[in-house]
Amino acid sequence: MSEADDNHILSHCDGGVQILHIHRPEKKNALTGDMYRALANGIRMADNDPAVRVILLRGEEDCFTSGNDVNDFVGSDDRSGERPSVLFMKAIAHARKPLVAAVNGLAVGIGTTLLMHCDLVYAADDAWLQLPFTRLGLCPEAGSSYLAPLLMGHQRAAELLLLGERFSADKARDCGLVNEVLPTPEATLTAAMQAAKEIASKPPVAIWGTKQVLHYARDHSTEDSLRHMGWLQGAIWSNANVREAISAMQEKREANFAALSPLKGFREFG
Repeated sequence: MSEADDNHILSHCDGGVQILHIHRPEKKNALTGDMYRALANGIRMADNDPAVRVILLRGEEDCFTSGNDVNDFVGSDDRSGERPSVLFMKAIAHARKPLVAAVNGLAVGIGTTLLMHCDLVYAADDAWLQLPFTRLGLCPEAGSSYLAPLLMGHQRAAELLLLGERFSADKARDCGLVNEVLPTPEATLTAAMQAAKEIASKPPVAIWGTKQVLHYARDHSTEDSLRHMGWLQGAIWSNANVREAISAMQEKREANFAALSPLKGFREFG
């Protein structure tokens, strides 16, 4: 594995899937400012790399992340701009490519809130999640006060955010935060990688467009979403990805999207 900007964040690409591996087991994967910055840079670089189709976030077999390294967080004095944690939150919130997470063991604080920005989440049955902000005298982070009620309804979101108690992977699945609960850490990573590679095998423009309309619909009215979807369908129809997909189907061969950029020729909707 190659190292990103911090040696506790390992990064490598596997079949179009950029894997960002949080690797600080001696501290339960507690995140420092440098680790946040490396994660943010890793997501932005993957987003801009045409060879990358999907971004996968993972931790260790016994811990996704225990949250912020409190000593590093309190002691930091970054006057050069935004906190690295905010840069990371913006990176996951604005990622254009699908985000998949494999969660084992502890997922505390940001370890849970970042999952609300992921498109697919797989968790081991030994995973324990927690939103402990009120216990620390804090309010929610990473847009979780907005996203949690959308995912699970007001009462369930209020329960998790106000009480701040840890909850199981099964409860996270019941709340809509996790797609599937697997029996072992190995099975969790395997399921996440299989899903990521399945997405990576599809026409890039279709995956990019689907994520676009999903996120647009979340923040806009039905009427605005219909307009956006109509515009995007029209723009996508003439894209080389579509021509390749149709040609491959007609010629009964495997489609090849390796050299096709999903964003080439696109402008912003408006």
